[in-house]
Amino acid sequence: MTGKPLRIGIVAGEASGDILGAGLIEEIRSRVPEVEFVGIAGPRMLAAGCETLFPQEKLAVMGLTEVIPHVREILAIRKQLYRYFVAQPPDVFVGVDAPSFNTGLELKLRQRGIKTVHYVSPSVWAWRQYRVKKIARSVDHMLTLFPFEAQFYAQQGLQVTFVGHPLANAIPMEDQQVPARQSLGVDAQTKLIAILPGSRISEINYLLADFLATARNCHRENSELRFLVAAAGERAEQLIKTIVAEHAGDLPVRIVNGQTQEVMAAADVVLLASGTATLEALLLKRPMVVAYRVSAVTAWIARRFLRINRFALPNLLAGDSLVPEFIQEQIDPRSMAEKLLFYLNDNNERQRLRQQFESIHRQLRCDANAKAADAVLQLAAKQ
Repeated sequence: MTGKPLRIGIVAGEASGDILGAGLIEEIRSRVPEVEFVGIAGPRMLAAGCETLFPQEKLAVMGLTEVIPHVREILAIRKQLYRYFVAQPPDVFVGVDAPSFNTGLELKLRQRGIKTVHYVSPSVWAWRQYRVKKIARSVDHMLTLFPFEAQFYAQQGLQVTFVGHPLANAIPMEDQQVPARQSLGVDAQTKLIAILPGSRISEINYLLADFLATARNCHRENSELRFLVAAAGERAEQLIKTIVAEHAGDLPVRIVNGQTQEVMAAADVVLLASGTATLEALLLKRPMVVAYRVSAVTAWIARRFLRINRFALPNLLAGDSLVPEFIQEQIDPRSMAEKLLFYLNDNNERQRLRQQFESIHRQLRCDANAKAADAVLQLAAKQ
């Protein structure tokens, strides 16, 4: 590196990437105070001192068919980012998740001599494995959150580091239900189910009505149950309020915005969309039922390329069916209610799950921010 301040390009495409990006920024800044970060950042990364060139929510689109209306705008953003970084080259570029967006950008930047790191493995081990060839051309160093991902890339000959997950360090091993309930004003004796329909608008639209139907089925069996619905941001909260008004009826449900982790920690069991929240629920040692739905066309395309028979992160990490998962047409409020009530009523099963979740928690507790910073700074030093 030269005498100029270290300059790092970084792009995170959604809320989970914002958490990872912020942790990386804070760790690097603690070692190199004069470092500059610029790219696409969420609120946590902005607070950590990253300059953002575009709003992060422009990239937070999921699915294959769902992205089509946004393609032109997303491609225009990527083109502008490419021109910006070529004109003002960073010492290293870090793409945080968002593989469809970042891998293409990384490929072009690497062709221009800019070192690239991709933080969070694309799910090539699960579907569309042919993508690994493009990834190998695009990325100097892959950082994975989970050990089975690092094994896959090592077998493909890529430079890879398993860093663990920052959440595993951030979330204590000890149970957090008591302080979470105090924070949310929930009585210690209340039987509570947390509902997390996802952070994306499309996820909420696809899942929340069925999640509320599941809650109604649970409430018919146990009228003492109470429900918290977690909202991730104001747009999500407004949509959730609309759907709750249409579908909840007299269900004792409360919407909580911006405290997703506290909502899960306070609950006895969790009903949630597949994604990073399932990892948080695991680290909080909460029994869960996981569901996911995309458009019929996206699902049809995905099934042609899938190479796994599980999709929930706890099940992938365990290599076993630890928690129930429901996808697409399998989503059934009665069946999901049965699973939730089973966890509520079976203390032995809750304890069995807790032991397995604790084991995975310890495995992922590797000080991920420090390991990721090590890899990024090492690569930047080779400029």
